[in-house]
Amino acid sequence: MTTPADRYASFRERQAEPKNPEFASFRALYEFDFDDFQVAACGALGGGSGVLVAAPTGSGKTVVGEYAVHLALAQGRKCFYTTPIKALSNQKYADLVRRYDSQTVGLLTGDNSINSGAPVVVMTTEVLRNMLYTGSTTLAGLGYVVLDEVHYLADASRGAVWEEVIIHLPESVRVVALSATVSNAEEFGEWLDQVRGGTAVIVDEQRPVPLWQHVLAGNRLYDLFTDDEHTRVNPELLRVAQRDTWIERKAPGRPVRGGKRPRRFPLTYRPDVIARLDASGLLPAITFIFSRAGCNAAVEQCLRAGLRLTTPEEAEIIQRTAERRTAHIPRDDLAVLGYGEWLDGLRRGIAAHHAGMLPAFKEVVEELFAGGLVRAVFATETLALGINMPARTVVIEKLDKWNGETHANLTAGEYTQLTGRAGRRGIDVEGHAVVLWQPGMDPGAVAGLASTRTYPLNSSFRPSYNMAVNLTGWAGRARASALLESSFAQFQADRGVVGLTGQVRKNRQLMTELAAAMTCEKGDFAEYAQIRRSLSEREGDLSRARATSRRAEAARSLSLLRPGDIIRVPGGRRAGLAVVLQPGVHSARGSDGANGRQGHGGYRDHGQRGNGRAKGGHAADARTFAGFAGPGPLVLTEGRQVKRLAVADFPGPAEVIDKIRIPGSFSPRSPQHRKDLAATMRNRLSTPGGLDSPGGTTPRDPPDHGGAARPAVPPGPPSWGDPDSSGDRGSARDRGSAGDPDFAGDVDGLRRRMRRHACHDCPEREDHARYAERYMRLRRETEALERRVAGRSHVIARTFDRVCRVLERLTYLDGDTVTPDGQRLARLYSELDLLAAECLRRGLWDGLSPAELAACVSALSFESRQADDAQPPRLPKGPVPEALAATIRTWGELDQLEKDNELSFLREPDLGFAWAAYRWARGARLEKVLDESPDLTPGDFVRSVKQLIDLLDQIASATPADPKPPSTPPDPSTSPDPSTPPDPSTSRTVAATARAAIDAMRRGVVAYSAVAD
Repeated sequence: MTTPADRYASFRERQAEPKNPEFASFRALYEFDFDDFQVAACGALGGGSGVLVAAPTGSGKTVVGEYAVHLALAQGRKCFYTTPIKALSNQKYADLVRRYDSQTVGLLTGDNSINSGAPVVVMTTEVLRNMLYTGSTTLAGLGYVVLDEVHYLADASRGAVWEEVIIHLPESVRVVALSATVSNAEEFGEWLDQVRGGTAVIVDEQRPVPLWQHVLAGNRLYDLFTDDEHTRVNPELLRVAQRDTWIERKAPGRPVRGGKRPRRFPLTYRPDVIARLDASGLLPAITFIFSRAGCNAAVEQCLRAGLRLTTPEEAEIIQRTAERRTAHIPRDDLAVLGYGEWLDGLRRGIAAHHAGMLPAFKEVVEELFAGGLVRAVFATETLALGINMPARTVVIEKLDKWNGETHANLTAGEYTQLTGRAGRRGIDVEGHAVVLWQPGMDPGAVAGLASTRTYPLNSSFRPSYNMAVNLTGWAGRARASALLESSFAQFQADRGVVGLTGQVRKNRQLMTELAAAMTCEKGDFAEYAQIRRSLSEREGDLSRARATSRRAEAARSLSLLRPGDIIRVPGGRRAGLAVVLQPGVHSARGSDGANGRQGHGGYRDHGQRGNGRAKGGHAADARTFAGFAGPGPLVLTEGRQVKRLAVADFPGPAEVIDKIRIPGSFSPRSPQHRKDLAATMRNRLSTPGGLDSPGGTTPRDPPDHGGAARPAVPPGPPSWGDPDSSGDRGSARDRGSAGDPDFAGDVDGLRRRMRRHACHDCPEREDHARYAERYMRLRRETEALERRVAGRSHVIARTFDRVCRVLERLTYLDGDTVTPDGQRLARLYSELDLLAAECLRRGLWDGLSPAELAACVSALSFESRQADDAQPPRLPKGPVPEALAATIRTWGELDQLEKDNELSFLREPDLGFAWAAYRWARGARLEKVLDESPDLTPGDFVRSVKQLIDLLDQIASATPADPKPPSTPPDPSTSPDPSTPPDPSTSRTVAATARAAIDAMRRGVVAYSAVAD
């Protein structure tokens, strides 16, 4: 029997439901009740509005996207469901096929094209962008577009695609944008409303499953917070941190009271963490380890520890699933891929998940984890951005990760993205996030990550070369520029300008008040204040110039020191006589070798490498030596200490007193060697004519290696600060030096002007001066703000104009006309689109075999994860090295042209995959290819080959099949020097070769398609 309260609640719920009859039939498809935000979003969509839904991971945002599919089918229109990655597209395609049928739903990704004319098509966002530019007939009848994971528009490399789609979709199309929780959803929704028309913004910050935060220290699981509002950090955890800090401050090995040494919490052993979670009923769990090798090592540790999380029956189900999903992989390749070890882990309910794994292996892990058979997964952060794979518990091993340049702390947004996987809706009552204790951890910082709710969505949009030719061909330059002005990037920049403009207004008002306060009845005090300020600046410049000159002289003298030189250190802790053991490492401009390493003679220091003396020391000017950045010479003092000197130790030039020979066997680590060398130095100086001998009070010039006398400091240029010699007449700091009489005279002239000024004798001069100083400081601040305003205004349009200037110089554009070469560029969507187009136009890939073409094109599609100082890449013999060298030369020319136009879009080609691509296209076995490229994991190899195939397919499509007259080459005087374009028959050969290369590489593990099952 229902109560009146229940009946009233049911009435209110029916009132809140959308009145659209389609909503009732759609809701009947689900076995759970919709949340309020889902009902509100579906109601707005049914009412004819577009919607932006921002809600936490796992909250059910996709229900709104699926309602758009439902409405499209009911109205006889089309719906495109876009996702950022192929794995999500494949998953959503499978979901919709199960609900409808394979005739109703299609799939378009870089790997698959299935029923593309269906009323519902799932695709990657790039596919839709390409359709819009080419005017695909598939767009006919389109009513709804779902942009899943729309927050990807913040991605630096791909984010622009989402904005392009939103801007260029026909007005009649309703956009359903699904985003993770962001703090500026209203701002993004306002932009969508401005660009697309009526857009409802639905924000829900309530997690569908409550999340509990913990820290695991030792074998104890501490709650991070002690209140439901997540504001009070657990006092016990704070005491743990205090104890850890106290132990760290204790002297190493020093016992405390009672004779026992203090013990810190040991680093948690990964198998122990899983066993602890299992004992607490907190599995299944995803442990995020920000290293592929770390994920693999974690699985190995669990296997060695004998950890087993499955029953024998579950292990059999796991094995059958794995065998079924990998049946397409040749048996010989399975051993190379580590199939046995991978399957052993699966059977025990343990697996890794990262981008270095074979896609088929990852998909098996995902399927088994979703089915509750795999219960512990060790994953990199890429899992948090990928397919739907929730767990009861998320473990974060460390709160910092390598970002490609340095170890950086996790941001609050990244922490929330990772922990968003915790808690399975409809299965778990609550989710758990566990951070493993690390030495020096601050519980307050962890609490800050867990409680912060400010994750702004910032646009990464910028025009590209491909975008410029497509937009110009589609709408013309003027309209294209206006369209780009409507981007979210410009919208955010304009919003920032509003605040800056307000500050400028306030500053101007305050400046007016200050100008009135500093008014002087004796004369123009603003003029007098300007003279005083100019004098102060010139005096400061003069002082700095003198100091720079002294440092430059000292640096120049140090750069000329050689092993065996005896010098006097004038002051500081190292004052006294010393003998040079090793010259210092100077700035790259004066160094010998690509890495700026300074050579040295005499002995070879352990861990150092010599490569000859520095070049150009005599020709360097003061500004060169003022940039002396490396360590100074290594010396042996008269007290037998080995010390490294610096420029700061020398207020003036270093004086070379004498010279001795350093034995080749000398070792600075040997006390006896140091003693002997110090004695040799003293004996040398005690000889007749030495410093300590009668009359030996002045330094002498020791003989150079060639026998000629060597001055301590060679004469430098007559005036390195002279504007005529530097060619730079910029700031006052660059216009004078300590030895410039004009500069010093300028200071004297300013002093005379100041004393003669009428305001100089004003009794209130200093009061007026204080107001004037505030006025000028505020004026400088205001001028800087105005420059920032000018820099943000029309920033996207200005960048577009610079891109178009480059394209016009290269004859891809001619005003509003896209040339035939530009039409080819319009079909190349690579990151190095312009370089690919130039290589085609210059014929750099003509006459290559399919394998050779694959090797050359891989330089444009591949980007190595290795450091820049890795070993030189292995290259095939024949024409490939020269073609790659020409490609890099072409990139260099384009890079310079970009710099001339204040652009930086094209990264340098990467040759790291050329050998693997060549060998695979030649038919080599997977085992051989991976053995010859030890830095490549199977997953990296497959992904890199697929990216290469995608670019080759673009090249084949971009090359016209019908003969056309060759395009006019660019003017050599205004652009890089392209070769004469190849004739049409040669172009067709490149297209045919590209298709042959695709056929040769699409085999074995590369040919696998997740949808094939």
